[in-house]
Amino acid sequence: MSELSQQQLTELHQALLNLREELRTMLQNSSDGAQPISLDEPIGRLSRMDAMQQQSMIQANRRTAQTRLTRIEAALRRHANGEYGGCVECEEEIGYARLKAQPEAPFCIDCQSSKENKSS
Repeated sequence: MSELSQQQLTELHQALLNLREELRTMLQNSSDGAQPISLDEPIGRLSRMDAMQQQSMIQANRRTAQTRLTRIEAALRRHANGEYGGCVECEEEIGYARLKAQPEAPFCIDCQSSKENKSS
């Protein structure tokens, strides 16, 4: 299916593995910061607001990382099945440059643009 060279496939597979490990580490390291802020903690109102804002940002980053991790896992399954590099929508080739920038990309540029235009 894919017109990627074996070297490109190997390079992209390694990138997926590295990204998966980075995201898992980030999620593990940020789990404490995502916990609810204790209202019993004796800190000032502004400090509590700052802590709540930090918590909110950490939670948003964790959601984004979890979504990307899910996409990486799906890309690794496609790689194992010999389907990596093809758009899951139209089955056309996803360009190497796109996969190099975002190795978990499931869609070609045209299908991704179409999805984004529908949702806006």
